[in-house]
Amino acid sequence: MQLESPNNNHNRAFRALGLLASISLVWSASSVAADAEQRLLELTTADHRVAANVERNEFRNPVETLLFFGLEPNMTVVEVLPGAGWYTEILAPFLQENGVYYAAHFSPNASLSYQPPALERFRQKLLNNPEVYEDTVVTHLNPPAETDIAPAGSADLVLTFRNVHNWIMAGTQEAHFDAFYTALKPGGVLGVVEHRAPEGSGMEVMETTGYVTQDYTIELAEAAGFEFVASSEINANPRDMADHPGGVWTLPPTLGLGDEDREKYQAIGESDRMTLKFRKPM
Repeated sequence: MQLESPNNNHNRAFRALGLLASISLVWSASSVAADAEQRLLELTTADHRVAANVERNEFRNPVETLLFFGLEPNMTVVEVLPGAGWYTEILAPFLQENGVYYAAHFSPNASLSYQPPALERFRQKLLNNPEVYEDTVVTHLNPPAETDIAPAGSADLVLTFRNVHNWIMAGTQEAHFDAFYTALKPGGVLGVVEHRAPEGSGMEVMETTGYVTQDYTIELAEAAGFEFVASSEINANPRDMADHPGGVWTLPPTLGLGDEDREKYQAIGESDRMTLKFRKPM
């Protein structure tokens, strides 16, 4: 009979402990992800949300989108140009206890007349509900003068929703992506949602219609130093052919043509959107 050596017994014990530790880590990560998903689901219909924003959940798919980008409750997150606060209503309370939420909004010194009032309306929204928004940190983004959207190298996640076309129109797209790269820590993620133009569309289309090609968006991010990680069809809409007389603003929620063909554009729904994930290299 061959006896087990003490070393073999120790090795087996260590392997068993390692396996148990691995199982525990996987279970813990799954539990955290499940808790995060449940919390996000609750927040999408929470009482503090504007009713019209809740109605758009079906078009913006916030839970699936944020989970695709890897959002966790202990992260430092920057939302770029949050507008009237559609995603702020979800991100601010989600990150309130264990994370940090930066809202990189317009500058009070912006040259475009609509931007300072939009910033002020956003600030008032925060002030009106301090229980939800008191920990929100408002910064300003107005390249090239103002690009410090968060302390350099501090952010785990930078998010931008339907903004890239505006930067293309202003000619500041490179400066914006550079600002995101600076704010993120090594290994941090940039999440981009944008109206999607048919591939092969030229700059004239992207400068006038509000739609941007996926290839050009990836090109912008990679030029800033990002690595492309993955794309998702979470926010795709195959009914949108991106060929409307008033560009993307023809569709809901803007319905820029008023009552002209209103039912047609409501039947199409909101725009077809790309959902792209990038990473700052380690």
